[in-house]
Amino acid sequence: MADTKGSATLTIGNKAIDLPIHSPTVGPDVLDIRKLYAQGDVFTYDPGFTSTASCSSTITYIDGDKGELLYRGYPIEQLAEKSHHLEVCYLLLYGELPTAQQMVDFETRVTRHTMVHEQMHYFFRGFRRDAHPMATMVGVVGAMSAFYHDSTDVNDPWQREVAAIRMVAKIPTIAAMAYKYSIGQPFVYPKNSLDYAGNFLHMCFAVPAEDYVVDPILAKAMDRIMMLHADHEQNASTSTVRLAGSSGANPFACIAAGIACLWGPAHGGANQACLEMLREIGTVDRIPEFIARAKDKNDPFRLMGFGHRVYKNFDPRAKVMKESADEVLGLLGIHDNETLKVAKELERIALEDPYFVEKKLYPNVDFYSGIILEAMGFPTSMFTPIFALSRAVGWIAQWKEMIGDPELKIGRPRQLYTGAPRRDYSEVEER
Repeated sequence: MADTKGSATLTIGNKAIDLPIHSPTVGPDVLDIRKLYAQGDVFTYDPGFTSTASCSSTITYIDGDKGELLYRGYPIEQLAEKSHHLEVCYLLLYGELPTAQQMVDFETRVTRHTMVHEQMHYFFRGFRRDAHPMATMVGVVGAMSAFYHDSTDVNDPWQREVAAIRMVAKIPTIAAMAYKYSIGQPFVYPKNSLDYAGNFLHMCFAVPAEDYVVDPILAKAMDRIMMLHADHEQNASTSTVRLAGSSGANPFACIAAGIACLWGPAHGGANQACLEMLREIGTVDRIPEFIARAKDKNDPFRLMGFGHRVYKNFDPRAKVMKESADEVLGLLGIHDNETLKVAKELERIALEDPYFVEKKLYPNVDFYSGIILEAMGFPTSMFTPIFALSRAVGWIAQWKEMIGDPELKIGRPRQLYTGAPRRDYSEVEER
């Protein structure tokens, strides 16, 4: 728990209530209102919980004004430059960067668990051929509790550890299987000789009829996408995982709940919406028309992929993702793709136009990740599943932290009731 530094006094009528003030490691002080109802007979009203800390956490910190993202205290820019996704997974799960031996042990454990239970192949075949990959992932991840019920006891630390490794290891396989199923191609088994990101690309794009060689630049770009999306504080899907987990639900059910929440277009679907907007613009010569619409307060059109709800400055992940986008497009020699031409011109305008600069509407991580994924050959339907497999380790880390929290309580938000007051039932003939 954070240090307590005094209290604030809230006066309601003739009653004065002292509320403790806690100081976090970094960030604004927090007013502890847990006893407000008991002492003052009132609740707080905070739609979306945007001004409420639902938990204490040591995992991720965001400073939206500075444009700063820290994983366990490490800036995301340093991790993106010097680390890789599985090392970041270890950091998020265990709190510290691994030693060389710990890294080898962790990578081995993850690599040896990438295959899924063979009977899960039959489970996939129960979905319609045209099922969205996210719909498939919600069902299959939830069903993991039926296939791996030896790691569902949340009160057993060893079972929690096994569940964490299984989730990190198997979710890329499940996402790749969902993709293969959606396009009618055979499933491709994981290969232990490949790294985490390269293995995922191989499972998505290899076919039995010919060899597929993973390009290291593409694998590095995919690894960065995974790393940059690994965790992001108490966002909607992470809060969903924690809320589900607060009831004692098994970890696979909790992660399935997080995937379902992430599926919402206001959350995980932003990069897909951004790419669809670029396609709607169509050609570079139409950009001024859409820029004018974005500036028109009476026009509901919004430029997707610009600005961020949390970051009031440049999204630190976007800087790293822009580098990857340039590398990938250069490698693939993509110069004539009209959608990407539109994206590059929009990027230039957003960084120079006074309107965008003044309102700090910088290109965000969704703007660049959508460009990279399309260049790699992924359809937009796979954008959110890739987000889900990237965020899985963050969800698991948050879930493990919550289970070990001595202050854990089942989530139970209150409400501001605005319905009818008590009234008596009348017989149907009298209505």
